[in-house]
Amino acid sequence: MTTTLLITNGLVIDTAPEPTVLGTADVLVEDGRIAAVGPDLAVPAGAETIDATGHIVMPGFVDTHRHTWQAGIRAALPDGTLPAYLRRVLGEMAPRYRPDDVFAGTLAGALECLDSGITTLVDWSHIQLSPDHTEANIAALRAAGIRAVFGYCYGGDGDLGALAAETGRVHREHFAAPGGPVTMAMAALGPEIAGDERALAEWRTAREFGLPVTVHMGGHGAESAARGLAFLDAHRLMDHPATYVHANFYTDEDLKRIAGSGGTVSVAPAIEAALDIGAPPTGRARGAGAPTGLGADTVASGPGDMFSVMRAAYVLERGRPDGAGLGFTTADALRTATIEGAEVAGLADVTGSLTPGKQADLLVLRTDTFGLAAAHDPIAAVVLAADTRNVDTVLVGGRVVKRGGVLRGHDVPALLARLSDSAAHVTAA
Repeated sequence: MTTTLLITNGLVIDTAPEPTVLGTADVLVEDGRIAAVGPDLAVPAGAETIDATGHIVMPGFVDTHRHTWQAGIRAALPDGTLPAYLRRVLGEMAPRYRPDDVFAGTLAGALECLDSGITTLVDWSHIQLSPDHTEANIAALRAAGIRAVFGYCYGGDGDLGALAAETGRVHREHFAAPGGPVTMAMAALGPEIAGDERALAEWRTAREFGLPVTVHMGGHGAESAARGLAFLDAHRLMDHPATYVHANFYTDEDLKRIAGSGGTVSVAPAIEAALDIGAPPTGRARGAGAPTGLGADTVASGPGDMFSVMRAAYVLERGRPDGAGLGFTTADALRTATIEGAEVAGLADVTGSLTPGKQADLLVLRTDTFGLAAAHDPIAAVVLAADTRNVDTVLVGGRVVKRGGVLRGHDVPALLARLSDSAAHVTAA
């Protein structure tokens, strides 16, 4: 039986090939997919309707890099640096996480995404301390109802055979069947963080199971960035689909090599600036031809909503020395947060725009607020003035997960209480 939903009379913004205001129009959704976009679409018999008069209708945001499990340690490391993050968050707090803590943090983090209009998430999950932690992480993503790429980062000891075996088990038991809103990637620690041997095991395992790689590379200084790319070259790994997270220290030529190899870049502008990782490479990566997406990274030290992240990307790029970033526009910021982010996540044929046939991952934004009222440029207003209060309705695959400003299908007070208990445990002195 076909399920049909018609979103009517909204101010529609599409993002492909470039962000464009289509004007007042309707969006027809059939069986979870976008069927048509245009003015005055006929209402099919039996269709549910959402009146979007006075609202903006647009694709959902795509977060290309977030450690979702850290929702329970929000603002635990303000005013810190990357070494402090590694010491406090990963060295002290992470080992205290039990599977229940992973479930609570990941579910709360994923729902925070949905609540703020992020419909697709790359969950870079380096909290896989045991198979039970992994089961909890995957279960939380699926319970949230978000579209997600589960970036699996093996958390066992140095047994690289066990890394391959456990990755294979997770893939076989949870992701062997194609399709579904949650898919899998290899979240690799090597070569820049964990060394060459682990890197070879991670990348070769990813190739064996057909998993894309998402890897922290380029954010640890110029020498480390150059050495990491040389390692991939030497082992003929650059042709494997990969997202380079924190590509701050790559030269423009390095970024062109990444783009030429089919690689993509994920920028976490707020965190890269706050933790002194390096100047965000947003404009340089895009100028080199590499699809570039945005990520919140960690709420331990930065914001968790895409409105804040877009603004950080915009002002940091526009503020580059000698006006080098002044060509970066609000439309560019919105594109990195939607269709270009979907390219980075490997889901450009699934989400990120209003193209008929894609999954209906949609936002309806209120405009009856001081931030969006009387906006002369709707695209600029979304990037520069909107916030989470404007997110009225959210759909993932045509399913309404938020309506009238309220998340559906979850006992939020109970979850927040559970998250508070978890936070008290993992942050105990």
